Amino acid sequence: MSLVKKPIMTEKKLAAIRRNQKLSHGPATVEGKERIGAAQFRHGFYAKAREIALPCLGEDPGHYEELLQGLYEEFTPVGALQEELVIRLARVLWLVDRYDRSQEGKALRRAQEVNSGREERLHARMMRFKITAERLRRLAESVAEEHYVTTPEDLEKMKILHEEGVLKDMGEIALILFYQLQVPGGDENGLDPYEVAHRMAAQAKAIFGIGTNPPSAPPANALKVGATENADLKVSATSEQDKRYPSISAAEWEKRERPRQLLENILTRQMEVCEDERKALLRESLKGPSPYERAAEIAPSPAEALLMRRVQDANLREVRRLTNLLLKIQRQERYQQSLEDNNEGVV
Repeated sequence: MSLVKKPIMTEKKLAAIRRNQKLSHGPATVEGKERIGAAQFRHGFYAKAREIALPCLGEDPGHYEELLQGLYEEFTPVGALQEELVIRLARVLWLVDRYDRSQEGKALRRAQEVNSGREERLHARMMRFKITAERLRRLAESVAEEHYVTTPEDLEKMKILHEEGVLKDMGEIALILFYQLQVPGGDENGLDPYEVAHRMAAQAKAIFGIGTNPPSAPPANALKVGATENADLKVSATSEQDKRYPSISAAEWEKRERPRQLLENILTRQMEVCEDERKALLRESLKGPSPYERAAEIAPSPAEALLMRRVQDANLREVRRLTNLLLKIQRQERYQQSLEDNNEGVV
């Protein structure tokens, strides 16, 4: 049971409360509004914020003045304590707006940084796709031979493409097929031992000048050599491959045909994929980023987003505390005023 007796609200008390409310409506004249607006300069701190800090931060002191005057008209503070609370509330609300502007400014800066290098990045990606498509086209043309055998050059090209990761899983499959199409019993570079010996002998002859004729003296069997060359031109590519790799039988060539066709199809398809991606990037560069892509580009990091959330929550909690405290003080003063009016009525 409460020990304080609840006052009885009569018509006389209600009329007195209404009269008191009219007396606390805040400044009504121009002089009064200027006096209330100047109340924030008692300590000199807010004067500095208005005259120096706000313009340096690119903020309009007039907007802050409008916010403060609006709070004065809404809460109609009476006394130094209420005025100080209203000023503090205006400061907190202004800081909330400033923080929002700072976050928008950071997002704008990130968007400008992304835009500055967007065209260069897209152009570089398109060039990479074009170069990769050309390399795949050359490999596909090389593999298109009927009796194809993996050469060290083709194998090295495929290794580079696989390491770059452009072809992803298909690159690994293509690399396996290249290994499968090597010369049976060859070395790690895919060379036939007979061909390795032939190349070494040719290099030795070139170094020591063995078996070469003087430039001024034509070979004695020039006519015979010419006839042999004409005959060789009539030999088909299949026969040349069979002579070059005598270790591969006709049945082995037949077995190698299926993986060769599969490898050719993979290279051709990946070349088409690279070309399609290059065209898609070209369309993207002409169209520009979508709203979703733009939002992803300016999105803050998880740590920065968490900090933003904490700062916003802290500011809003401060606004709520100041507002509740100010309203509570005003309710208490109205209650005290009503008690005084009741006592005067009783007397």
